[in-house]
Amino acid sequence: MNKIWLESYPEGIPEEIPTPEAKSVRDMIDSALSAFADRPCFTNMGTTLTYRDVDKLSMQFACYLQQTLGLIKGERVAIMLPNVLQYPVVLCGIFRAGMVAVNVNPLYTARELKYQLSDSGARCIVVLENFAHTLEKVIDDTGVDHVVTTQVGDLLKFPNNILTNFVLKRIRKAVPPYSLPNSIKLRSALKTGRHGQLATVELGYADIAFLQYTGGTTGLAKGAMLSHRNMVFNVHQTKAWEAGVFDNAVPLVAITALPLYHIFSLQSNCLSIMHKGGENILITNPRDFPAFVKELSRHKFVYFTGVNTLFTALLNTRGFADLDFTSLRLTIGGGMAVQEAVAKQWKAVTGTTIIQGYGLTETSPSAIVVPLQSEDFTGTIGLPIPSTEVRICDDDGDDVPLGDPGEICIRGPQVMEGYWQKPDETALVMLPGGWFRTGDIGRMDEGGFVYIEDRKNDMILVSGFNVYPNEIEGVVVEIDGVLEAAAIGVPNERSGETVKLYVVKNDESVTANDIMRYCRENLTGYKVPKEIEFRDDLPKTNIGKILRRALREE
Repeated sequence: MNKIWLESYPEGIPEEIPTPEAKSVRDMIDSALSAFADRPCFTNMGTTLTYRDVDKLSMQFACYLQQTLGLIKGERVAIMLPNVLQYPVVLCGIFRAGMVAVNVNPLYTARELKYQLSDSGARCIVVLENFAHTLEKVIDDTGVDHVVTTQVGDLLKFPNNILTNFVLKRIRKAVPPYSLPNSIKLRSALKTGRHGQLATVELGYADIAFLQYTGGTTGLAKGAMLSHRNMVFNVHQTKAWEAGVFDNAVPLVAITALPLYHIFSLQSNCLSIMHKGGENILITNPRDFPAFVKELSRHKFVYFTGVNTLFTALLNTRGFADLDFTSLRLTIGGGMAVQEAVAKQWKAVTGTTIIQGYGLTETSPSAIVVPLQSEDFTGTIGLPIPSTEVRICDDDGDDVPLGDPGEICIRGPQVMEGYWQKPDETALVMLPGGWFRTGDIGRMDEGGFVYIEDRKNDMILVSGFNVYPNEIEGVVVEIDGVLEAAAIGVPNERSGETVKLYVVKNDESVTANDIMRYCRENLTGYKVPKEIEFRDDLPKTNIGKILRRALREE
């Protein structure tokens, strides 16, 4: 194929990357922990773990999983944690023990959690105590045999550890009561692991590293099987794209506010920054913007990742514009489209351009990125990165004329191995030759730059998170008195889109408040409709399928 984007590559960027030396994420982690032992690795709430600290603690956890629990290579271990120091320790421990990481959104409802744990076949879960009450509701209906609990402050230095846990539990009442009789505290698990000797586990490119769940057109989430090959290559692909951007003489300090359980932050911050020997500043609660700005004031940060809503909120927080941005070299915006007005304001305040990147859970995620040297925000999502090919296709999988809109299709070593135990779903998104159908409609210009035009499916994008109408509708029609429901995305300045719900009811006593209350009980917050409209009927096709497109066009 004609790779027209190569003509637009900045000088020094290779067309292909060589096969990395590391054959697994574990190899990559082990190398970083050894090479950068005395450097700061993760900082959170005033406590810094060096690479040496992460090495020691993650080895203890790996020994606990393998030697104490008896888990073997390939078994799934779920992580239900926000951005706290425990996350990288647990993640590294899982890989060092040769197991598969299953990231779980801590805000999941019981219904969502039950499905993901059951579908993944997770044998063990590490959960923050704040969310353990949700796990209690469903654990008996899953295959989870081992529960490890932890508190926010457990790995903080004294006295912050005691104070943080006391305030959250006793004063803020942020830890609802729960009962998980056979659970063990993470600190106890680490103590037990000190006495273990880790057995060698062979890992290679073909082995699965993550089951990273993403929404499905059927309304049920699917576990994208991201192999060690996918993740190792994607880290090296993005590193090649960054050639010349970071000066080795400057400590690489990254602000990590996006949750590490999300593929964007997981790759671009956790794994990639560790690979380069940098320091991740973990922001546990990025929604507390005054505290977030105060934390930023303590660091000379070089790298910043976010989504449009995060940039907007910070720009409107008192004190943000007064921060020292002289060290900031690179701001990456992903997860959702960055609005031009936000990008302009960000550059005016920080002096840096927001670089848009595009990818999906299924592409590990980086696939198309704006050249990092760009000084202006143009709205493009960029060029295919090294070792990545992009085609714009019609519904039959054939190329459309250059400049015409079509479905963005991607091929490269970062494309997932398929969906966990869902061969039919996998077949729907894969074209012959290893091309992945993204479901996004875009176009490519004569310079190889890609632009997003629209989404092919009905997915709604709320603050960078995928929301699928079928799931919401499936929950709403469970309500007595609701006959039909249709969910669409409507534009929103803060979150990109929010969910609007159309409802046909057969019981006049059902109110919008009733529906909203039920949704809050059964859906994660960003999936809950912000607007409900009652209708006598909904537009349908001649076979009775609801036409969401017609509702959007209204």
